[in-house]
Amino acid sequence: MTRNLSTPRGSAAMSTSAELGSRRFLFITGKGGVGKTTFCAALALALAARGKRVLVAMPLAKERLSALLGTKPLTPEIAEVGDNLWAVNLSPERALYEYGEMIIKVKALAKAVFDNKYTRTFFRATPGLYEWAMLGKAWFHTTEKLEDGSNRFDVVLFDAPATGHGVDMLRVPKVILEAVPPGILRRDAEAAWAMFQDPVQSGVVVVTLPEEMPTTETVELVHNIRTELGLPVLKLVVNGVLTPLFSEGERDELVRDAKLLAIDAPLRASGTRDSAIVAGARRAVRERVQAESLARLDREVDLPGLRLPFLFDEAGTPAGTRLLALRL
Repeated sequence: MTRNLSTPRGSAAMSTSAELGSRRFLFITGKGGVGKTTFCAALALALAARGKRVLVAMPLAKERLSALLGTKPLTPEIAEVGDNLWAVNLSPERALYEYGEMIIKVKALAKAVFDNKYTRTFFRATPGLYEWAMLGKAWFHTTEKLEDGSNRFDVVLFDAPATGHGVDMLRVPKVILEAVPPGILRRDAEAAWAMFQDPVQSGVVVVTLPEEMPTTETVELVHNIRTELGLPVLKLVVNGVLTPLFSEGERDELVRDAKLLAIDAPLRASGTRDSAIVAGARRAVRERVQAESLARLDREVDLPGLRLPFLFDEAGTPAGTRLLALRL
């Protein structure tokens, strides 16, 4: 079952940044809209506050990270966005060009190859190549060293695409190992895949919401990552958890009257004392769904868990990101 999902703000939350920060590469994934980037931003701040040099890599995203951190919009250039904190919005074409430049060694020749419209058409038509270019570039940054021999980045956080595309991206190095003959591409894919499989160096963090559809998709996602890919899943993060206002009995009482849950109920009750009862009934429904979702995750997902609170006025802001970072 999922452990620690109901642990109060102390023990489990206090150890999260220390536990995850010991890895070199973390793959953050989950259903679209569950707050992966919000968690990624908060974890990055928490790790940076512990003295870790952190890089957040986003693959070709209409990124929200800059708004969450209060910085300028991210580009394909790695940018410093805080103390001990860097971020990049990966471009597949740019990542592929930089990878080719490293292999070919001659910048002018690499430019001639990768700026050619025919080779660009070929690259776009090659399944998985752009995905590997972005994932491989993010992994490559775990190998970079400073002049004194220390790591350029202690931790790379990969803010992956939503569930299906994210799993496809994780699958690419495995496919390369199965289909590509020995050479530079296979060599790098082998090194990356070895790191991704090592729970001491790397792992997957799955983010979800306490709602029915995200819960169903999360159960399937964790199963697929473990069984099909054989990768370590380190933690389940449940975003947007409301503090319950009602007991189970009170929730049952509030949702018993179907008229309180009708679409037009708020309009009919507007300006009357019944408006509070209508609002309470809707809150009770949400709390019931949340309780059922958390119970299912507890039954069906064998992972250490972490709950993060629902944010109201601070949602999507740098202030809210800092609040969540404190929880980590």
